[in-house]
Amino acid sequence: MNAKQLGLSVVLLDFSGLTAYALYQYGVVGVVELETANAVTVAAFADLVIALSLVVLWMRQDARERGASVAPYVVLTLALGSVGPLLYLIRRESGVSRRPHPVAAAAR
Repeated sequence: MNAKQLGLSVVLLDFSGLTAYALYQYGVVGVVELETANAVTVAAFADLVIALSLVVLWMRQDARERGASVAPYVVLTLALGSVGPLLYLIRRESGVSRRPHPVAAAAR
């Protein structure tokens, strides 16, 4: 495990713990109610949806270039937010299913 993977793993574990705590305290219905409680939380939630949508588009393109499947990470993103992209980045750093990047191959 390299330094990037270690850092991403720490963030993943901390965020997963925070998510588990929120779900334990409020449940899924409570979390959704709080996300839609007022204009500020709705705006923050909409911003999160936009940002994660852009991340999913990037993951899809990156996985296609690397010959990997992005489906499990998209499902995790839809269900648990940033958990999906964090796991994708950890896996990506491991070099699994890695093909030469087209730009790097063209530069040779």
